[in-house]
Amino acid sequence: MKKEGSKKISLKSQSGILLKKWERFIFRGVYKWCFRLLGLLPADKNLVMFESFFGRQYSCNPRAIYEYMKENCREYRLIWSANRKYEGLFEQYGIPYVRRYSLQWLLLMSRARYWVTNVRFPSWFSKSKHTIYLQTWHGTPLKRLGTDIEHYLIPGTSAESYKKNFVKDSGMWDVLISPNRYSSGIFKRAFGYGKTILETGYPRNDYLYQANQDNAIRKIKEKCGLPRDKKVILYAPTWRDDQFYSEEHYRFDLHLDLNLMRDRLADDYVVILRMHYLIASRLDLGTYAGFAFDFSQYDDIRELYLISDLLITDYSSVFFDFANLRRPMIFFAYDIDKYRDFLRGFYFDFENKAPGPIVRTTDAVIRAVQETENPDFQPSENFEAFFRKFCSLEGGRSSERVVKRVFYSDEAREVF
Repeated sequence: MKKEGSKKISLKSQSGILLKKWERFIFRGVYKWCFRLLGLLPADKNLVMFESFFGRQYSCNPRAIYEYMKENCREYRLIWSANRKYEGLFEQYGIPYVRRYSLQWLLLMSRARYWVTNVRFPSWFSKSKHTIYLQTWHGTPLKRLGTDIEHYLIPGTSAESYKKNFVKDSGMWDVLISPNRYSSGIFKRAFGYGKTILETGYPRNDYLYQANQDNAIRKIKEKCGLPRDKKVILYAPTWRDDQFYSEEHYRFDLHLDLNLMRDRLADDYVVILRMHYLIASRLDLGTYAGFAFDFSQYDDIRELYLISDLLITDYSSVFFDFANLRRPMIFFAYDIDKYRDFLRGFYFDFENKAPGPIVRTTDAVIRAVQETENPDFQPSENFEAFFRKFCSLEGGRSSERVVKRVFYSDEAREVF
């Protein structure tokens, strides 16, 4: 009897899943049709819609552009798209927002003259003819992107479908921001993109030049509850394509031995951890209270960069941004052979060109940290060449460049 009952429950569960899939399919079709219909209405020429990381953050390049426009472009109406679970963040900052996928969002997005976002929209999305889609993206690429990915491991879709959807979305972009010439070439190929690219530097890094002052750093450390008399190490690794729960939800296995780091560094340092936004697993750092802090949910990593004396990362694009501060970087690449040869692969000779030491063990991380304390410490011999290649366009005015080119220039009027 129990087995039969279990079978019935299983069949009922499967039927429920099938019904939900059909409901989503029908809803998506109706929603898409409404979006296109509303897009036939006259454009709201002064409306700019912003979104960062699927509405989960108030951050990155869209935030920098928004903040510049808020101060300097009063004729525009600036509204954010917010994921329902993260609305409190926008309320905290007093940011005008609309709930993502709500009816109000549907009306605003379909009539907006401008969209500004740093990630792709869903595959079913479409753009009205009157809308200018400004894609800022979210990092200088070390690891392979888009159609350049050779070993496809992302769950929930096939390699062919993923690449097709990527090119479909990039086909809607009217303008793409590039932080440097190196990235421009990769973006064109990997995104299948052939329209306007603006090499302006990344707007999000303006903050690292404008706010890099002792008083600002002190206030952020106080807000974060960090001791003022200790140096800060930021550990910000990326996600692994083969470690997933489901599509857009990944786990992360912490290979950095916090016990060993605490034993040897706690007198002079604290460690703050910032996981990638796709990593769904939560860190339990209760054992390391006072030494290790989880700031994965902190609204914008730019403030964490500013208060950090040293960065530990792996293959994440964070090191391209952090380099603007000219502070030491250590690359904890415990799985570099697998990542390079199977998971993603690199666009340049990372092992010989990285702007800091590449290490594979926590003990080597600690030694590299301690070396920065030497009076005669010098950054990696690769650093200056790295800075010139990847950071030369950034100096605090990238947001201004983007806004003037997209919203005010004669070139924009002709292209759009």
